[in-house]
Amino acid sequence: MKKIIFNNKIIGLTPDELAIFAKLTSPEKIQTFVSAIPHNFERNGDSCMSVREVLAKRRAHCIEGAIVAALALWVHGERPLLMDLVAGGGDFDHVVTLFKRNGCWGAISKGNHAYTLYRDPVYRTLRELAMSYFHEYYDLRGKKTLREYSLPFDIRKYKSEDWITGVDAWRLAEDIGSVRHFPLVTQHQVLSLRGIDEIERKVAKITEFKK
Repeated sequence: MKKIIFNNKIIGLTPDELAIFAKLTSPEKIQTFVSAIPHNFERNGDSCMSVREVLAKRRAHCIEGAIVAALALWVHGERPLLMDLVAGGGDFDHVVTLFKRNGCWGAISKGNHAYTLYRDPVYRTLRELAMSYFHEYYDLRGKKTLREYSLPFDIRKYKSEDWITGVDAWRLAEDIGSVRHFPLVTQHQVLSLRGIDEIERKVAKITEFKK
């Protein structure tokens, strides 16, 4: 990554916060940091905390972890890009942080299951990257649910208080749904998807953090 070149007067990090992000000099280090944050099970209702809130409360779910990772990339001179992965059938959507190396896409991701985590930068297109999450993305009934992926969502246009230093980041969470999305499978393919095996059901019960 490049050296720190951003304008902190605009972003508004405290010296202690800046010190945290200064150490996160690669996507690998960022993923390790994000993975170590306990999972946010939203015991007090739906949340979309800002970066500052995540650091203070030490918990995060996917989009909360994604914006922390995006800020870490931005601090080191890279674009803070998110990608929205949309599920069907009432299953949970997922948001990842994008980065690019040697012309290929990778993803930093906060999740409580192994299949939702980091992707190495080996994917030539965003569709390839999104499809890497497809097979293991299934609900409690054993149905594969991933349906769409979005264009990169650049969050530099938002004010710091909208996602970094404010009380929440709901504006980003709402706006990412309006970005152009593309289908991963056709309706005919959805009808022909095979359910998962029993061993996959057992694997799905393995989580990094217990509720």
